[in-house]
Amino acid sequence: MSHPAGRVLGMLELLQSHHRLTGAELAARLGVDARTVRRYATTLADLGIPVTAERGRYGGYRLRPGYKLPPLMLTDDEAVAVLLGLLAADRLGLGTEEPATATALAKIRRVLPAPLAERLAAVREHLGFTLRESDPATRPTSGTLLALGAATRRRQRVTLDYRSHSGGASRRQLDPYGLVFHAGRWYVTGHDHLRDEVRVFRLDRIGDVTTGTQTFTPPADFDPVAQVTRSLAAVPYAHTVEVLLEVDPATARRRVPPSVAELTEVPGGVLLRARAERLDGMAQLLAGLGWPFTVRHPDALRDAVRAHATRLATWATRPTT
Repeated sequence: MSHPAGRVLGMLELLQSHHRLTGAELAARLGVDARTVRRYATTLADLGIPVTAERGRYGGYRLRPGYKLPPLMLTDDEAVAVLLGLLAADRLGLGTEEPATATALAKIRRVLPAPLAERLAAVREHLGFTLRESDPATRPTSGTLLALGAATRRRQRVTLDYRSHSGGASRRQLDPYGLVFHAGRWYVTGHDHLRDEVRVFRLDRIGDVTTGTQTFTPPADFDPVAQVTRSLAAVPYAHTVEVLLEVDPATARRRVPPSVAELTEVPGGVLLRARAERLDGMAQLLAGLGWPFTVRHPDALRDAVRAHATRLATWATRPTT
């Protein structure tokens, strides 16, 4: 940064990446004296960039909070990280409305140096994902996500319009305890005053969100992730299943996620409690785990396991063509 203009831009970049820097710190990083730093601050102010100077022996410089800066200055490595992050978020459904991700990608690509843009385009065109692509219809609006995030942080009650799985509409007052991204969907969990209990809501089914003035105190040691996964595992299904797995708890938890079943350590192994719509699917899951097990409930699951074992035995004896 031998050219003065380069050092002025360098000062802007430093102020963007740090909350506050003293005149001495800026001078050392830019390789100039304190008087030159003051001149650079004046230059930035003349360009419409509000640099606030704090006077005194330990005074410093910072950008006015909330000011929307011109295009960010990113190194090549930073640009790669941002673009790959946007691509992954879009694929996994971690982002909000689909156009926002696409336009953000387009804006960054437009300002990249041509060689780097070409290399990143090659990566993007040939990048594959092993995870299933999320459904764009399940993505919440950015307004919903930001409103609930702010209310959770400030511990403020919200009023929201909610549409259930069956299409029923209701208005809820919610004390939001936390936001969770799980299996391609966003959830909020907290105390629902309509039901007077802790509930879980999908963000893509939430309409208007109004933040009120009432505050709340969440339960001590509340775990939003555990609450959401337990809630999803307890969704009503046709069958309630209990199976004793002859395996240690740590190994069981690595293979069976909490959204699939509840695992409890008991004498002789781990008790799996789950709900299933089809017992043949549960039989396949148990067989795939590869551990000895004992079916406790229901008896019909024993029949499903025997039927699955028969199918496997039949397939194993098929002649080679």
